[in-house]
Amino acid sequence: MARRSAVPEDSAAASRGISRRTQSEIYRAGISGTRPRIPVDADVLEATARRALRAEAFAYIAGGAGAERTVAANRVAFGRWQVWPRPLRDVSQRDLSIDLLGVRRPTPLVLAPLGVMELAHADGDLAAARAAASVGVPYTLSNQASVPMEQIADAAPTAPRLFQLYWSASDELNASLLRRAEASGCEAIVVTLDTHLLGWRTRDLDLAYLPFTRGLGIAQYTSDPVFQQLVRERVRGEANGQAAAVRVTPKAIRAGVSIARKGSVLTGTRSVRDNLRSPLPRAAVETFLEVFSTPALTWDDLRKAREWTTLPILLKGIVHPDDAERALDAGMDGVWISNHGGRQIDQSVPTLDVLPAIADRVAGRVPIVFDSGVRQGSDVFIALALGATAVALGRPYAYGLGIAGEAGVREVVRNVLAELDITLGLAGHTSIHALGRDALRER
Repeated sequence: MARRSAVPEDSAAASRGISRRTQSEIYRAGISGTRPRIPVDADVLEATARRALRAEAFAYIAGGAGAERTVAANRVAFGRWQVWPRPLRDVSQRDLSIDLLGVRRPTPLVLAPLGVMELAHADGDLAAARAAASVGVPYTLSNQASVPMEQIADAAPTAPRLFQLYWSASDELNASLLRRAEASGCEAIVVTLDTHLLGWRTRDLDLAYLPFTRGLGIAQYTSDPVFQQLVRERVRGEANGQAAAVRVTPKAIRAGVSIARKGSVLTGTRSVRDNLRSPLPRAAVETFLEVFSTPALTWDDLRKAREWTTLPILLKGIVHPDDAERALDAGMDGVWISNHGGRQIDQSVPTLDVLPAIADRVAGRVPIVFDSGVRQGSDVFIALALGATAVALGRPYAYGLGIAGEAGVREVVRNVLAELDITLGLAGHTSIHALGRDALRER
């Protein structure tokens, strides 16, 4: 089968020579006193985002499980590998392109699914999708997006995109979400396996803040006909349609208004007053909390997904070689190595430490997407050399979004790709396809 390209030729060409172009743009602008909108240094980027965002928003995006030892371990794992340069090679022409899911992509980057991006910026998912489209990077739509997948597709209609599914307690809802993803032009389904229970996220607990209880990040659900029916059934089943008593405080009132504002798709009116009176918005939040995930999910359930969609299916949350092998046996189309950025289990295994073993077990039979702990271009280089097919970027683009919206996401992605290109050339390589473990030295 002929390999197809995911983006126009001009976008593919833009990925070539990106490091020289990026540095030239920054330094030329500096002559006039203009500095980048987004800090290039990863630590400064995070610190700037902390200042730009509300405390609850930053905690939700940056926080990890427990004492956040997995978050730290993901970063430490990269420090165990060193790039091993080989000079005196002609690296004047470098190629960042890869093959992923039968498509030639201009770069090895993917934007990971991040939920509730309205916490970072009012345009949230729409801004991230447009930014990804502008640089030819696939965008993974979150199941916890702040706008429906159809609106995200409309915002960047020609851009490559995937859809992340959190396997809910309702098979009818799962099937409906996958049908909508396929109809809206997604190229693949990413089933997230490691969130069948909500992690013990210390920062969120200390603030007593979960965005979903405010009606945030549930737009994929409230726009779904199956979910809407579940909400109506819940309302009919409640005695007098009354909610449980909640102590009235200024924060409780603000939460109620937030839920009401998000309830227009259910009530058919944008009137906050009318939505406050309607039981539907509140019932939507309660229904979401009830069906969001299921701890009963097993390998046998994955067979159902094949009945619900014809799209390729990747399993996200694989961190053990035996599970990677089982994914192949189950006929999955790819594995996504991830520990959810350290958000689910404290003291979990770092993803980079298990990447080589999983790559050996998979042996090129299906693509491997890698995430968790990725902050800069040299990290991407290391992960690719250890066997990843593609590398997913998470928190850094959320920080860019929080600082400068769409332009911030674009600059973060541009900086990561530029550093990857520089690292590739300085290490003596010209192609992502040529990278192997001999490009690295283990400490």
